[in-house]
Amino acid sequence: MIARLARSIRTRLALFAAVAMALLCLAMSALLLWAVHSSAVDIRRNEVISAALRAVHLIRTGELPTILSMDLQGLQVVDANGRVVASTPNLSGAPRLTTMAPDADNTDRVGMICDLPQFSRECQVLIALRVYEPEGDWLVYAFGSMVPWYVHPAVLAFLTGMSVALVTLAWFGVSRVVARTLQPVNVITDRLSEITAGDLSMRVPVPENAEEIKALAEAANRTLARLEDSMEQQRRFTSEASHDLRSPITAMRAELEEALLSPDETDWREAGTKLLTSLDRLQNIVTDLLTLARLDARSPGPRTPVDLAELCATETARPRSKRVVTRLRTGVIVLGDRLRLARLLTNLLDNAERHAESTITVTVRRDGEAVLEVLDDGAGIAPELREVVFRRFARLDAARSRDAGGTGLGLPIAREIAEAHGGTLTIEDSDTGARFVLRMPIRKD
Repeated sequence: MIARLARSIRTRLALFAAVAMALLCLAMSALLLWAVHSSAVDIRRNEVISAALRAVHLIRTGELPTILSMDLQGLQVVDANGRVVASTPNLSGAPRLTTMAPDADNTDRVGMICDLPQFSRECQVLIALRVYEPEGDWLVYAFGSMVPWYVHPAVLAFLTGMSVALVTLAWFGVSRVVARTLQPVNVITDRLSEITAGDLSMRVPVPENAEEIKALAEAANRTLARLEDSMEQQRRFTSEASHDLRSPITAMRAELEEALLSPDETDWREAGTKLLTSLDRLQNIVTDLLTLARLDARSPGPRTPVDLAELCATETARPRSKRVVTRLRTGVIVLGDRLRLARLLTNLLDNAERHAESTITVTVRRDGEAVLEVLDDGAGIAPELREVVFRRFARLDAARSRDAGGTGLGLPIAREIAEAHGGTLTIEDSDTGARFVLRMPIRKD
């Protein structure tokens, strides 16, 4: 996909450069052709004027022959009586071709004449000169062919050839430069095609130059690193989840097999109670896994104003095996999903209940943001292990392990809920036990 995109970019840029060069060549060729045409017209006019002046000179010296050899399309000399007294060979015997004459106060006139059969009806440059003679004014008419718009086929061929060469050079030049610039993209594409789900440790090469492509490569490597971490976490999670799901199933199977070996001696009520305990644990694990799946999918819940003090008062009113002390400041309002926030608090209370010696303290306060604390008076958690407990199915020592029915998913679920609400859930220092602190933005009126 990236390679096709690079080729498309190269083709488009080369095409753009070629079209731009073609337009530039067209404009420059038109300007150059106009300049050359103007110069050629001036040269042709000067040639015709020079031929006419030679005829004037012959008239003045009295050496005018009947047939004039001139290097131009044609020339006629008309005397004061309007008779043609001299002409070029191609106009010999032809009548006077035009009656155009200079103005009364001028000696020359420049014009253009067309549709003369003597010139195959092609337009000609016409120069008319007045010659003052004693018996009357004579007129010299000199005809020269018009310069075509392209001046000469060689000029048109030269301009066309130069334009084609420059357009071709622009195409291949830009294509080559872009290809060289995008070469790292092809290398990145090849490396990405080699990376599979089984080996995410590979990284794409980062070019030293080309800042944009360097940024692309670094972003790709960061994405691969996150993907590798995610896959590793998923593999670890799958392994640990399968182990924790297998444990209650194995326990139930053992209970049933033992009961079936001696059905007459089995206390089926006691066996049923043990099976229900294992089923409860299995159900709790499955429920927590489904909750995590919904949180991982970032499925939004209904957001309503929630008073943390009122929420804590409701949740702590339920009977627990340890004493719960509350210090609740009213009016600490957050915007969130009440059910999920209640689940977060319940998970923190369940965790504290398993590890507290006698007392759990719940505090709600303001500190620039909404703060909810759950503190137990148990053994506490070492600083280097405070992030470990938020891993799914994390196992610590016996003092904080998942004994007494914990699934190992309560604290990860609580952190996921906190982050889904734009907050944080951490373990902070305390004089005794473990102090879990939830911080969330306060709802703005």
